[in-house]
Amino acid sequence: MLVATPNIAVDRTVRLAQLRPGEVMRPARAVVTAGGKGLNVGRAWHALGGEPATLVSFRARTDADLVDRLFAAEPVRFVGVDVPGEARVATIYLEESGRVTVLNEPGPEVTAADWDRYEQAVAAELATGRHQTLVCSGSLPPGAPDDAYGRIVHIGHRVGARVVVDAARAALAGCLRAGPDIVTPNLAEADGAHAAPSGELAEPVDEAGPDVPQRAIAAVQALCARGARSAAVTAGAAGTAYGDIAGAIWVPTLKVSVVNPIGAGDSFVAGLVHAWEGGASGVDAVTFAVATATASVEQELAGGLDPRRVREIVSQLRGAEAS
Repeated sequence: MLVATPNIAVDRTVRLAQLRPGEVMRPARAVVTAGGKGLNVGRAWHALGGEPATLVSFRARTDADLVDRLFAAEPVRFVGVDVPGEARVATIYLEESGRVTVLNEPGPEVTAADWDRYEQAVAAELATGRHQTLVCSGSLPPGAPDDAYGRIVHIGHRVGARVVVDAARAALAGCLRAGPDIVTPNLAEADGAHAAPSGELAEPVDEAGPDVPQRAIAAVQALCARGARSAAVTAGAAGTAYGDIAGAIWVPTLKVSVVNPIGAGDSFVAGLVHAWEGGASGVDAVTFAVATATASVEQELAGGLDPRRVREIVSQLRGAEAS
C-alpha cells in the first residue's frame, strides 16, 4: 500500500489527570513518536499483517534527522521530499476522564515547485507496480493547492490503482471532482466539506445524537453527488454510513472502553484496504473496517491495535446483523 501523506507530524502525547488551562502542570510522562494520519494508517495496516506501507511526505530540513529517526522506528517505509522549515508538531493531551485535546500545528510552507516534486515522488512509487491501493491521508501543508489530492487521484487512476481519500475541509472538497474510489471523512468533516473553512477550527473527536445515522447517510450521498465514486462517513462510537450515489446503509458498531480515539479513522482506512486485499467488498469490507476502528480506540497508541480483537468485533457485528 502507498500512502500519500504530505503533512506528517512529530507527536507528543501527554497523559495527565486533568488539563487545567492557565496553570503550570507537571505530567507524569510524555511520549514522542512519529505521527500524522498516514502513519496511523501504516501502523494499523502492519498490525493487520500487511507488508510495511510506503509513506511519501514532505520532510522539513531543519528537523530531518529527528523525522528520519522517529520514522525508522515505525513499521513503514518512509520517502521524504525535502523542504525548508521545521517539522509539524501535534500535542495530544489524554485526561483520565477520557477527554482528548489535540493541538495540530500547520506544517512547513511549500511552494508550487515543491508540490510538483511531491507529485513526482508519488508517481515514481506507483510506477514500481508494487502498490494496488493509493491512500491520500491527512491535512495539506500551507501552500499546497486545494485540489492537491484531486491531482494525486488522477495520478493513481492513470496506473490503475484504487484511490482512497481520507481528508477534511478544502483537501476533501478539492478531490471530489477527480472521482476518488472512496472518501472516508468523519461526520464533522463531511458536514464541513462544502464550506472548506481555513484557519483554526475546533473539530469534535466523536459524534452523537439520534439523527446521526440519517445525517451520515445524507453526507455519503452528497459526497457522491459531487464526484466521489463511493463514500464511508464515520461517526465515532455510533457507526458508519456507506454507499454511493444510488443509496447508502448504516453499519453500527459496538460500545467499548475508549483509551484514545485519535487514529480511529485512520485504522478504518487500513482495515478497509486490508479487507479489499483479502477479497472482501462492499458492506463486508466496511464492516471489517468498522471493527478495526473500534479495536483501535482501546489502544493508547494512535493506529495501534490487536488483530485478535478486530476479529472478535467482526464476529459480534456479523452476529448482530444476523439476529
